[in-house]
Amino acid sequence: MSVINVGQAVVLGAIEGVTEFLPVSSTGHLKITEGLMGIPVDDNAVVGFSAVIQVGAIAAVLVYFFKDIVRIVSAWGRGLRDKEERHSHDYKFAWWVIYATIPIVVVGLAAKPLIEGPLASLWVVAGSLIAGSGVMWAADQMGRHKRGEDDTSFKDAMLVGSSQILALLFPGFSRSGATMSTGLILDLDRVAATRLSFFLGIPALTGAGLYELKDALGTGVGAAPLLAGTLVSFVVAYGSISWLLKFVAKHSFNAFVIYRIVIGLALFGLLGAGVLDS
Repeated sequence: MSVINVGQAVVLGAIEGVTEFLPVSSTGHLKITEGLMGIPVDDNAVVGFSAVIQVGAIAAVLVYFFKDIVRIVSAWGRGLRDKEERHSHDYKFAWWVIYATIPIVVVGLAAKPLIEGPLASLWVVAGSLIAGSGVMWAADQMGRHKRGEDDTSFKDAMLVGSSQILALLFPGFSRSGATMSTGLILDLDRVAATRLSFFLGIPALTGAGLYELKDALGTGVGAAPLLAGTLVSFVVAYGSISWLLKFVAKHSFNAFVIYRIVIGLALFGLLGAGVLDS
């Protein structure tokens, strides 16, 4: 029997869709929900399922930013053939995304036993939620929000891309939270930092989903729950992306900071009371 049924998959897909791109930690919310449902959070099949349904959220990014992605990929293709095209920002940006993905791939493969073992603990999630909140608040205060998307550089892409490692090693820190915070520290405005976070997440999360597919299918999760969770994740993530871009254009990240602290403290309480197993 599948360790995750279709009903549970729908719930987890909805949570993945809502939280993947909000700076609140999709991994943390998935692990909390899995714990409340009695699903073993450190089971290889469950870890694989969580990675695969991320592909639904990434598909939502591909659809939402389809025109931008076509423009960037087209510029990259032209630049490979024509030296004159290599001066365009889109051509350079395509390479920056590729280079900025390398650090998380290297660390992800090297630290896989830790990521799927000790670091998968809900105690780590709770601590990372709160610690990440402090980083987000400080970044929002420090940043001067004066640089737009066209002002991004190779250095920006590498630093923001490398910051994804924080979320990889410390589930609960939030990939979106780490990348957006780094963008703010580099003085990008909130919309530019958010869009950069989206683009840098495409190869990293897609690769993780495809890499984990064999574990999800081969060790206890059926095709039906995987399909249901991925489809729900896609639909909900599309709406979440649209909402977030509108929100950050007019608001700070303080609401997310407060929410993360509340969830982190609540998780510490549930773990301490024995309601959840770490």
